[in-house]
Amino acid sequence: MSRKVGFFTTLLVLGLTTLAMAAEAGSAEKVEGLRFFMYSAIAAGFGIAIAAFGTGLAQGIAIKSSVEGVARNPEASGKITVTMMIGLAMIESLCIYALVIALILIYANPVSKLIQGFVGMA
Repeated sequence: MSRKVGFFTTLLVLGLTTLAMAAEAGSAEKVEGLRFFMYSAIAAGFGIAIAAFGTGLAQGIAIKSSVEGVARNPEASGKITVTMMIGLAMIESLCIYALVIALILIYANPVSKLIQGFVGMA
């Protein structure tokens, strides 16, 4: 199964390179616009990666501490669980905010016209 997937993936990539080489050369403005979009997408990807790493780390620490608290004091498990759930929701909201910012960078970049004017494309 793995060899078939690798073979067909290689075949697909090689097939797409012929389409890329057959495309006509674009103007400098199109190339700069594409480069700006590419850098925006890379920045959005790094932002999501850092946010997901921090979120996973924080959630793991929160759950570890919650389990230790319940192990020490089983009678307080209800309060600890509720507090943990609220904390996990707050931690997860940070990653969701990073996702929203990344989507804004990719699809509705508010500073794209300003940067294009600065570069001389507008």
